[in-house]
Amino acid sequence: MIFRIKLDAFKYFGLLALFLLAGVANAERVKDLTSVAGVRSNQLVGYGLVVGLDGSGDQTSQTPFTVQSIKSMLSKMGVNVPANVNPQLKNVAAVMLTAELPAFAKEGQTIDVTVSSIGNAKSLRGGTLLLSPLKGANGEVYALAQGNVIVSGFGAAADGSSVTVNIPSAGRIPNGASVERAVSNPFAEGDSLVFNLNVSDFTTSTRLASAINYAIGPGTAYPVDASSVRVNAPRDVSQRVSYVSMLENLTLVPGEAPAKVIINSRTGTVVIGNHVRVMPSAVAHGSLTVTITERPVVSQPGPLAGGTTVVVPTAEISIEEADNKMFLLDPGVTLDELVRAVNQVGAAPGDLVAILEALKAAGSLRAELIVI
Repeated sequence: MIFRIKLDAFKYFGLLALFLLAGVANAERVKDLTSVAGVRSNQLVGYGLVVGLDGSGDQTSQTPFTVQSIKSMLSKMGVNVPANVNPQLKNVAAVMLTAELPAFAKEGQTIDVTVSSIGNAKSLRGGTLLLSPLKGANGEVYALAQGNVIVSGFGAAADGSSVTVNIPSAGRIPNGASVERAVSNPFAEGDSLVFNLNVSDFTTSTRLASAINYAIGPGTAYPVDASSVRVNAPRDVSQRVSYVSMLENLTLVPGEAPAKVIINSRTGTVVIGNHVRVMPSAVAHGSLTVTITERPVVSQPGPLAGGTTVVVPTAEISIEEADNKMFLLDPGVTLDELVRAVNQVGAAPGDLVAILEALKAAGSLRAELIVI
């Protein structure tokens, strides 16, 4: 009897281990599903001049702001350009600068800068960006950018023909900006932290709170809504960093996405979710093809008729209707069965879109139909 109990216990724990392994196989880390509220990057923007171009800069007669910028820059360096003189330069381009200031970036660290022409410069290849400030949404300067522009595209033109590869009027400066001011964030403030889900889902929010409570202790975390979970955290900054490091490496099985069918109307791409179901329905989809072919005929008058030879257009019209059969969708048809049924009648992506829209209108498609 004791031996039998031990066997049943081993069998129970074996099944439990298999269940846990199956859950771990589909589990994802907290850091891949969430972000800490307040810990985010900030966008920076600026204006500057790129010099040293090989005649591919702005046409200053058509971009007066480039000339104004040059005059302003030279005046700050002690060079006064007369007001009635407009320099006709071809090696300068006015550009807009964009950069992303990461969270916790400190003074002296460097970030990448994207440089984009705002005038009619043909290429920024070989140019150098002059020292330019990068500002945040509040108008404060957070970084200074300067350096050689790296351009992946190029263009060539001769005798009215031109060839362009990629976009030569935009480039990047790796580590081209130096951070001058740090952005404060609420990470070290308060007695708690909020984890925001990348995709709002009540099930995932509940499971995240349960996973944290199981690892740390009951009452540590509780879901605020479908996209946020509040977690009690220590006040000491060093302890809080280690605490978040432990939490973001916890794993859980997120809730499954709702049934959706995504249709890209521009490319004809159709993506069907795993939980899409179709209620009982019959579908017949045929296509009517009308072909008009123009065949010109030469009409030539007879001898001594005094007429002229003319070309008379004639058209041949043919109509072809595809012989597609009706197919039946049984109750609760799955994604695999739906795709197989549509493929059997030879429906193209455009036809599939029409079928799905008709099923949704008939109330047979148990999914959200989204057209982008």
